[in-house]
Amino acid sequence: MEKGKPHFNRSREPVGNKIPAISGSVSVDVIPISKSKFTQGLKIFSKLFSDKSLTKKASLNALAATLDYGSHLIVGFIITPLLVTGLGDFLYGAWRILQQFVGYIAPASGRSTQALKWTLANRQSSSDYEEKRRYVGSALVIWALFMPLMTALGGLIAWFAPVWLDMPKEFFWSVRLAAALLAAGLVITSLCEIPRSVLLGHNLGYKRMGLSATLVFVGGGFTWIALYLDTGIAGVAAAALATTLLTGILFLLIARIYTPWFGVARPSLAASRRFLGLSWWFIVWNLVMRVMKASDAVMLGVFGSVELVTTFALTKYAPETVITFVTIMVFGITPGLGGIIGSGNLQKAYRVRNEIMLFTWLIVTGLGPTVLLWNWAFIQLWVGAEHYAGTIPTLLIVILATQFVLIRNDACIIDLTLRLRRKVLMGALSIMLSLIAAGVLVSYFKMGIVGLCLGFIGGRSVLSISYPIMVGRFLKVAFSSQLKSILRPVLVTMLLFLLASKIGGLLTESIRFTAIGWTDFILSAGVTLCVVILLAFYAGLSDNQRGHVLRRIRMVVAIAPD
Repeated sequence: MEKGKPHFNRSREPVGNKIPAISGSVSVDVIPISKSKFTQGLKIFSKLFSDKSLTKKASLNALAATLDYGSHLIVGFIITPLLVTGLGDFLYGAWRILQQFVGYIAPASGRSTQALKWTLANRQSSSDYEEKRRYVGSALVIWALFMPLMTALGGLIAWFAPVWLDMPKEFFWSVRLAAALLAAGLVITSLCEIPRSVLLGHNLGYKRMGLSATLVFVGGGFTWIALYLDTGIAGVAAAALATTLLTGILFLLIARIYTPWFGVARPSLAASRRFLGLSWWFIVWNLVMRVMKASDAVMLGVFGSVELVTTFALTKYAPETVITFVTIMVFGITPGLGGIIGSGNLQKAYRVRNEIMLFTWLIVTGLGPTVLLWNWAFIQLWVGAEHYAGTIPTLLIVILATQFVLIRNDACIIDLTLRLRRKVLMGALSIMLSLIAAGVLVSYFKMGIVGLCLGFIGGRSVLSISYPIMVGRFLKVAFSSQLKSILRPVLVTMLLFLLASKIGGLLTESIRFTAIGWTDFILSAGVTLCVVILLAFYAGLSDNQRGHVLRRIRMVVAIAPD
């Protein structure tokens, strides 16, 4: 056979690893594929995404929540400039204010979906499906009771919003229509949240993974279409309403598929009253959390200056964003703990609670020093170095964010016990102390951002002490035992925060001499995060605690019993 010419195999018999060639065709060498390797790869993939244990379900819930949050961040990053261009500075500002106005009436929904979620989480092990359908019925009853109030408040906001905003006459009706559509979306959202709460309460939130994140992008597409068609602020509100409806339909379908008992049964009057009482505490808690999260900028603006608010908001953007990721992940994990608590296995519940706190501590202890070292670079690249608050304010902002996420962890666990009264009252006391302390430090002592953070850290310390005590009493664990287990992690966190703050201060002083780009920033922050997490893992945890963390990690990537 001449070199370079194709080899024609006239025989139908296989030659070596060649495919038998039909007469006149060219034979092709085939690389054999190992079925065992392919099967092994499928098994590894199925193990990673299986839901055969509570640990796997918790990790999948956290992943689903993270995907949703990441989708919102991406869509917001893309759509916001389009909104500013399409609506103009004036109407874009009006749009953001309308969203806040309508958000204020959210507690008027009755918060029955929160009561439903945590009640079902507590009753996961129950096979009384008729009782669970009555819970759904109670949630619907409360929604119907509060719907007239929500509608009335939404109508008032829609009618008077243009007046409150001192809008030109030509914008009155478009702004009113936009506000009305946003209010209608809120009413519908409180109804659509019922099937979602059923999924979350049964630790099945991960079943929407990818679908709800996709709908976020679909909603962004609706907004783009509204802007492209030049429908104005009312069209943007209509796009938001359409997204709400689609999301509600999605969760309804998923709930019907994965919770076969899903339905509505007529609740008794006594059951509805109990559910209303539970919902009432969730309403008050929602108000407490809104004040806790949103009052810092108000206090700084009232007792300080608007310029301070701008600097504070920009400086806390990075720590607040990364801490929100942690909070969302914990929210996804917590319902699984409800089934353990509801079954009465308090020893296991306490062990899982400790592991949740350990993972949270490890993540925030890694993120905190990373922010302290590189937040100045992020601010410089994003909006300009002149908006950076400084080293000490950044340190206090990071401590405040860390304290908040740890408080939220125990707050979620208390929700699972369905004993909310003391939690809510202590939250209200904490807010009062925080506002008084921050007000005095900012207005009288003129301490600005530092005074604001110190006031809130001091006020929230009431919850940092009282919530672990409440959880310990329910799980029958002494507070002194909890203190012993956290002493070493707390000391390591303080050391890492102070060290990173000192180095970050030195870096900040050389900002004007430093030319850093986004690539340098991302690489530097990523390496810092990995190094600090390793330091925290080995320096801050005992051998026993490290063993628990590694065991849970192995459970996430392989099938293992809980």
